[in-house]
Amino acid sequence: MDRRRFLQLGLGCVAFVGPATNLSAQHKYPTRPIRLIIPRSAGGVLDVVGRDWAEWQRVHKGFVITSENQGGGGGRIGTALVAHAAPDGYTLLLGSTSDLVLTPALTNQPTFDPVKDFVAIGGIAISVAAVIVHPSVPAKDLKGLAAYVKSNSGKLSYGSAGAGTMSHLCGELYKKLAGLPDLVHVPYKGAAAGYADLLGGHIPIMTVNVTPTMLAMHKEGKVRILAVATDRRIDAAPDIPTSGEEGYPDLIAQLFVGIFVPAETPKIAIETLASATRDALDDKVFRQRLDTAGFTPVRDFGPERTGQYLKEETARWTPILETVGLEKE
Repeated sequence: MDRRRFLQLGLGCVAFVGPATNLSAQHKYPTRPIRLIIPRSAGGVLDVVGRDWAEWQRVHKGFVITSENQGGGGGRIGTALVAHAAPDGYTLLLGSTSDLVLTPALTNQPTFDPVKDFVAIGGIAISVAAVIVHPSVPAKDLKGLAAYVKSNSGKLSYGSAGAGTMSHLCGELYKKLAGLPDLVHVPYKGAAAGYADLLGGHIPIMTVNVTPTMLAMHKEGKVRILAVATDRRIDAAPDIPTSGEEGYPDLIAQLFVGIFVPAETPKIAIETLASATRDALDDKVFRQRLDTAGFTPVRDFGPERTGQYLKEETARWTPILETVGLEKE
């Protein structure tokens, strides 16, 4: 009897240990490399934020995160890729207001639903758009630019990072507020693609989000940033006036940037990534890198607040899009 009792207890222990070990393995994340999809071409505004975030996670958390640029379609291609990826926490989206608010509102046949197909991990930063000109343009401020465009009616164009992006909307808002219906829009596949044409004078005006590249070109006199489309000057370039200071207080175009995952991603992945993102934004050095690059860090933007913020942005931008008259593609 003692021997049988001993064997029963032993087998029971073996049966107990097995499931516990498997359960433990299921609650480990991450266990392999993570893909961060940046739905823009390399060198653009999202690229800077995404790669800095991924590098911070590698150094401080030991996460292996590969950043992949999937440009095209005004962000639609890369965003849709993540929307339909396996919801396992190993494919992330560096999403923005352009991708999850503006683009869906301007698409007749969307390939993803920004609300149903994604779960927010958290916000990282806000980037502001700016009105920039080639040095050959004589205007020194926004009103001067409006006068110059009117005096050359039908002859000038402006470039943006792509149709339906925040930079595009900034340009269209400026056109409406300044009364410039003849200023032609030229959409590029990402801001970086338009830089060469702006530097070469092939396109005289661009409305793009502020990046280190653009700030450097401004300081070197290769381009001239007339104003940032926000209500306060940015720390990275306090000498550049706001649109309100130049007579256009309603010209506000800010790009929210954050991390998102496909819907139904496991809770452990969401919580781990959200915690890691909060830790990054608590790091003074990381915040300074964002400031230097022209961004405003957004702390305490966890999953719920980020989701709510985008809903509010959708409500704010939808009537503006209708007023500006952008056509759905």
